[in-house]
Amino acid sequence: MDKPLKILVVTQYFWPENMRINSLVEGFIAKGHEVTVLTGRPNYPEGRVFSEYRENPDRYSNYFGAKILRVPMLPRGRRNTTLAINYLSFFCSASTIGTYKIRNNKFDTVFVYAVSPIMAAIPALIIGRIKKAPVFIWILDLWPESLSAVGVVKNPKILALVGKLVSWIYNRADYLLLQSKSFEENIRKYCTKHISQDRIIHFPSWAEDNFSDEIPAHSDILERDNSTFTIVFAGNLGEAQDFPTILKAVETLRAELPLRWIIVGDGRASNWLHEQVAARGLNNVFLLGRHPLEKMPALFAAADTLLVSLKANEAFEKTIPGKVQAYMASGKPIIAMIEGEAARVIKDAGAGMTCKSGDPSGLANIVRSIAALSPDQHKAMGNAGRRYYLDNFSKEKLFDRLEKIFHFATLRKNNRK
Repeated sequence: MDKPLKILVVTQYFWPENMRINSLVEGFIAKGHEVTVLTGRPNYPEGRVFSEYRENPDRYSNYFGAKILRVPMLPRGRRNTTLAINYLSFFCSASTIGTYKIRNNKFDTVFVYAVSPIMAAIPALIIGRIKKAPVFIWILDLWPESLSAVGVVKNPKILALVGKLVSWIYNRADYLLLQSKSFEENIRKYCTKHISQDRIIHFPSWAEDNFSDEIPAHSDILERDNSTFTIVFAGNLGEAQDFPTILKAVETLRAELPLRWIIVGDGRASNWLHEQVAARGLNNVFLLGRHPLEKMPALFAAADTLLVSLKANEAFEKTIPGKVQAYMASGKPIIAMIEGEAARVIKDAGAGMTCKSGDPSGLANIVRSIAALSPDQHKAMGNAGRRYYLDNFSKEKLFDRLEKIFHFATLRKNNRK
């Protein structure tokens, strides 16, 4: 049997923020490994440090046995300027204060949870070099393409500079784990030195909750209503999710079908959404705010279908939003205003219906189509998605695979010393 590993996880986001990295850490602790998490102060997605953390930070220094080391950083706020400062402050603080905090620790592997910003990989590369441990970067966003896609950065010169930074990071990592198979073409574009195929690994996301436990009969967020077709969106409320187009579809259908549009989450578009729902008099749209992850299975069970959306963009077409796996695991049909890799997975699974990004008429049409299906057809579609999830995105299978990859990389590194 392989010996337990000492793993350092570097992530700007961690519990009590709802992030997939939380369950990865929990899973590796359950497997008997020693995990340390280097992270910042929780402030996503609201943009301000969580009040419960401010009141008792010591309560958030351990997660299922994983030691949490937090470094100071400025909260992300609600503007692009504060977001940029937030990104910079974490990687600077983690590279200096973080490196000092783990100066006496030994690690077998360093793992980066590389959602935006990609700069979070820099302290991991520094620490990996010091500790002589292989560095894994789990790439969940394409940089600089995603910056341009959401309009955070539009200046071509700045985007080119970010591209050079991305190239610097990728070329110094030991392994690149790709959330989507479609990422590889973009990733190799920034790899100026040859990276062998065994160091670029497809490693998809899983559902944060495996939905295998008994689901409560009732959700305390949303009551089931059999007289109204209920569509639930759960997750980050940002520019990328294209809520202006969703609201156009809502307006198209509100006099035609008895629909409830339930939006659960928070983010940079929250204030805009509240204002627009009120201004347009959309009394069938309910904005329920942010809720804990453990509330999602019961919430999804109260829905008829689950909604995922992304703006039309080449970078987004190569991405599979993490909520797709959660939706599939729940066994509910999916409505997707999305293109590319995510649309392909939903179609291959038979898990729902899709339309082009940015197409309010297309979204309205697939809502009409799925609402017209019988309960048995809804169940068959949801079951098909769940089967596909278990075959391709099972958390247990993915964790076992990553554990083997870590052991192999550690052995390879040790043999080269």
